[in-house]
Amino acid sequence: MAWTKYQLFLAGLMLITGSINTLSAKWADNFAAEGCGGSQAHSFEHPFLQAVGMFLGEFSCLAAFYLLQCKIWGRTDSNVEPQQSFSALLFLPPALCDMTGTSIMYVALNMTSASSFQMLRGAVIIFTGLLSVAFLGRKLLPSQWVGILATIAGLVVVGLADLTSKHDDQHKLSDVITGDLLIVMAQVIVSIQMVLEEKFVYKHNVHPLRAVGTEGFFGFVILTLLLVPMYYIPAGSFSGNPRGVLEDALDAFCQMGRQPLIILALLGNISSIAFFNFAGISVTKEMSATTRMVLDSLRTVVIWALSLALGWETFHPLQILGFFILLVGTALYNGLHQPLLARLPWGQPPAEERERESLLGGNHTPINEGS
Repeated sequence: MAWTKYQLFLAGLMLITGSINTLSAKWADNFAAEGCGGSQAHSFEHPFLQAVGMFLGEFSCLAAFYLLQCKIWGRTDSNVEPQQSFSALLFLPPALCDMTGTSIMYVALNMTSASSFQMLRGAVIIFTGLLSVAFLGRKLLPSQWVGILATIAGLVVVGLADLTSKHDDQHKLSDVITGDLLIVMAQVIVSIQMVLEEKFVYKHNVHPLRAVGTEGFFGFVILTLLLVPMYYIPAGSFSGNPRGVLEDALDAFCQMGRQPLIILALLGNISSIAFFNFAGISVTKEMSATTRMVLDSLRTVVIWALSLALGWETFHPLQILGFFILLVGTALYNGLHQPLLARLPWGQPPAEERERESLLGGNHTPINEGS
């Protein structure tokens, strides 16, 4: 079936904003500027402050939800499902997981390339599948198990590409290895978040924009408060700021004042995550969760191509192989092979509900899977 102009717009919006989200965060990391107190120019390494900005972008989805509610208010022909009453604290556990996983990934992004960062996030399939079996009682299909094995193989190939690539002073081999491991570790936390959302959030029929916005509110408030103790917690060589603390927000603001392009990069990150969540939710509703997964894979290609064009990283053939294997794993896990098999003489038409399956294997997509 041909896509409508609105569906093409949504697909393009998701692809563009999803790519901007990672690229703008990496762009901010590439800047160097003087900090507070006349300190020497140093890299903008403030992952926790960047995570606060990301949650601010998610929080803005709450405003979009209420604008949508105002639009449909009083309309008798509205087909929007009624919202059930629920406690906002329901979103606290997944928000804490989101906060922890996002912070770890921003730390890792300082250490590795943007393309490897995006590819290695595919590890979420492995842990989400296993946790859904253990805690949600799901039974994975043989093709999904093969998809998980293919994803593991793809992660190994991407890791080998990073090991054998040339590294500069900014990205030493030890930093790249640590960054890659942190990204994979963060996917364990992200998968826990997705399982919690599936188990506790979706059954209350909460609008996805409202869910994203509420989680963003919790993440923004909690992480903003945590910036205060982080200002005094020593982090040694793990820290990227002159004071050697876990996060120096004041140093970040001083660097922004001396290099305004950092502000532009952070604003790009904040706004892109808001539009990406909106577009992702709309793509799932207007088309399918499968389409959303395909677009999410395509943005990895965009990020990789632009990173090469901008000179942020060097080309490595193993990355092509790794990405292809990861793509196959994602396709198998999410049932993208079913329409192809259905075209064969012995193939059976896929069930309608399979077309709309999510990463968790149910009827819903992760509410903020792109963050």
